[in-house]
Amino acid sequence: MIYFQCDYAEGADAHILSRLVETNMEQSEGYGLDKHSIRAKELIKKRIGRKDADVHFLVGGTETNRIAISAALRPYQGVLSPDTGHIAAHETGAIESTGHKVLALPNTDGKISAPQVREYVMEHYESPTAEHTVQPGMVYISFPTESGTLYSKEELKALRDVTKEHGLYLYIDGARLGYALASLKCDVTIEEIADLSDMFYIGGTKCGALFGEALVILNDNLKKDFRYMIKQNGALLAKGRMLGIQFETLFEDDRYFKITESAVEKALRIRSAFEKKGIELWGTSYTNQQFPILTDEQIRKLEKDFVFEVWGKAGEKTIVRFCTSWATEEENLKVLLTAIENL
Repeated sequence: MIYFQCDYAEGADAHILSRLVETNMEQSEGYGLDKHSIRAKELIKKRIGRKDADVHFLVGGTETNRIAISAALRPYQGVLSPDTGHIAAHETGAIESTGHKVLALPNTDGKISAPQVREYVMEHYESPTAEHTVQPGMVYISFPTESGTLYSKEELKALRDVTKEHGLYLYIDGARLGYALASLKCDVTIEEIADLSDMFYIGGTKCGALFGEALVILNDNLKKDFRYMIKQNGALLAKGRMLGIQFETLFEDDRYFKITESAVEKALRIRSAFEKKGIELWGTSYTNQQFPILTDEQIRKLEKDFVFEVWGKAGEKTIVRFCTSWATEEENLKVLLTAIENL
């Protein structure tokens, strides 16, 4: 079977594995205070053009979201999110377990808009019983979204403006950030992501690392004592260099961006193959996730040789997801393209 189910089915980029082996017997300080973690942070700060940024390495996305959001919010505050956002739909109440409510807004193609945020905030503060309800304190979005779509620079600027206007933090989940930035439809740079958010994270788990996410904090109000929060939540990895070495490798020679660019190119070939067969695609993803709408017969034919994910129903047909990654091999891709052609 050939897997197109997700972008973390394989281990890690070979350069990372080599570096881990090379440094295996080095002795270093723990908890991310080693020379590799320090250098990785400097490489990231240089790449985003923000020397003032704080960078923290954590193991996984849910962990990162949970710690970042709970650290930023007051006890009576919640976080606005698309109803399809990862924190709203795929994290088993991780945010709610910290005492903070996820305030879900209806999505359009996976996204929420500045007018939606403004309307929600205004309704809250104009209510005569505002203090009886959860106060919005943050806006959460992912880039790309769960459905592979992208916020434009204009949309991000509008969200940034409305959060500043109403004193909310803007937090960007970048689990697949590399695939978003590699898309031909993306008009935002990583430098602009940094300038338009209070916090964001650079996903490693889905973008070539064995594991790990790099949380970047830009707002000075959120920086103080953040390592206390990491430790209290059991996330301060003793062998922190395992994270540092991976991000050091990914951000040398822009490797992070090169390997994710390849994944997007392959995904768009899958999209094109389905389109040539007259098969409709759900949503407008031009990143590494593609969502064809298939008949039961087409699904049965493809699932003989491929593993992919069922996403939802579209009338009598089914939306499925094919996902490429940094590790997708050309040979496997060609087998899939032939299978699509023969549907």
